[in-house]
Amino acid sequence: MTSLQNLHYAIGQIAYAIAFADGNVQQKERQKFHDIIAAELRCHDYDFNISDIIFQILDKDKIDTETTYYWAMKEIKLNSHYLSPQLKKTFIKVIEKIAKAYPPVTDDEKNIIERFKKDIEPIIGDPIFYEKVF
Repeated sequence: MTSLQNLHYAIGQIAYAIAFADGNVQQKERQKFHDIIAAELRCHDYDFNISDIIFQILDKDKIDTETTYYWAMKEIKLNSHYLSPQLKKTFIKVIEKIAKAYPPVTDDEKNIIERFKKDIEPIIGDPIFYEKVF
């Protein structure tokens, strides 16, 4: 995967952590998750489905929310040179939509969202990298 694809995969992991924070992710939630990810993180050169891969890996390995969040933030920091201000906004929008997809938004979900906003805020991408992508 490319650095940009890794960033999208990482935000998918954060979104999964939010969906999973209030218990097991139901089939309806999976479809809503897929729809939000597809609509917000569409990238025409992807030859794979981000949300399906995330569910397959994280469901199979039964990975907890904290581990998923840690892995995702590590990946975001590793590929941060492609993290544009607009992509940051999109990522925040995605996780907020995931949390709101099945009300109510729980305290655990709110905590993950606020933590993510705080953790991603100081990360600055490099325009040399992210401007040539768009």
